[in-house]
Amino acid sequence: MTAHPTPELAALQAIGWPLADDGLPSESAWREALVLRPHARPARVVEQHRSGYIVADGPDHSFTVESLPEWQRPANYRKGGIAPEERPAVGDWVLIEGAPPKHAKIVELLPRRTAIKRAAAGEHYKQQLIAANIDTVFVVCGLDADFNPRRIERYLLLVRGGAEPVVVLTKSDIAETESNAAVGVLALAAQDVAVRAVNAKDPASVAALNEWLKPGRTAVLVGSSGAGKSTLTNTLLGIDRMKTAEVRESDSRGRHTTTYRALIPLPSGACLIDTPGMRELKPTGEEDVAENFSDVDALAEQCRFRDCKHQREPGCAVRAAIEAGKLDPQRFANYLKLSDEVAAAANKAANRRAQKTDDKVQGKALNKRLDEKYGRH
Repeated sequence: MTAHPTPELAALQAIGWPLADDGLPSESAWREALVLRPHARPARVVEQHRSGYIVADGPDHSFTVESLPEWQRPANYRKGGIAPEERPAVGDWVLIEGAPPKHAKIVELLPRRTAIKRAAAGEHYKQQLIAANIDTVFVVCGLDADFNPRRIERYLLLVRGGAEPVVVLTKSDIAETESNAAVGVLALAAQDVAVRAVNAKDPASVAALNEWLKPGRTAVLVGSSGAGKSTLTNTLLGIDRMKTAEVRESDSRGRHTTTYRALIPLPSGACLIDTPGMRELKPTGEEDVAENFSDVDALAEQCRFRDCKHQREPGCAVRAAIEAGKLDPQRFANYLKLSDEVAAAANKAANRRAQKTDDKVQGKALNKRLDEKYGRH
């Protein structure tokens, strides 16, 4: 028998708190955390700033909280440091104690159900968390001069990980790239990825996304600047809350109008996270390229040689499909490129783990020598 949630739990449920029939969170790890901290209560991170976090315990109640001391220091991978991806991000659930607005503080970060990450810019391996505890990822791309199937493929590679990807093609009212879009949509459909073309300014058109925006669900918008994410958010809200700007006529590229990530409750009962446009989408090394290019992977299984490089080897099914017009050569080129990037990122991650292990071993050896020379204090 389903228990009726209290007003407090109903407010949390409205911003994505998953309740089981017994009125407790459906995630077992979250139940255990609440038992261990009987005086704490859950809240969701709705904004992340350099100075701290803003959390909410309902669709109409958000407030600033004090974060843990270790989160207030610069993120790093050194011994004793907190890695960037281990800190709360928009969409995370935390346990807080104390009364807002002055005395509320975070005491624990709850384990994530899902997460969207990318590798941060720079030579050293770092991860950047984009959003957490997401049910649906809307990959937004405009049907204008900035339409780019290869960029969509890159986004899909990064967002797989428990959340369902949906490609949203905006600006359907001014579409200039019907043929390119048709080819891209066919390739996506072959991967069982849902695709919806909408006019982001028209509520009736945007209603095509309603099946992913049911009460208690959380969706995130990702895409380049100018794709129409903020316009889409405003239409779903029914008000002009998010700032928008016109794209450049020369190349349809947009300017950054969203400058930080924010979780926004929608009238439908779902939550939406709007994100700034990302110019660089580097894989973390944890991605599965084959999952996003199952058509290419299936062809590769048919090659005569198991170690076929798909260049000039006899009996190459991939090259045969390209020559027969059954596989887009640009899609295959992107498959190779992304495969190389994922492998390189995985190698960097492995080197980082090895360095951390080596540092730990050297630290223990140094402490042992000091103990042998000076004795334990």
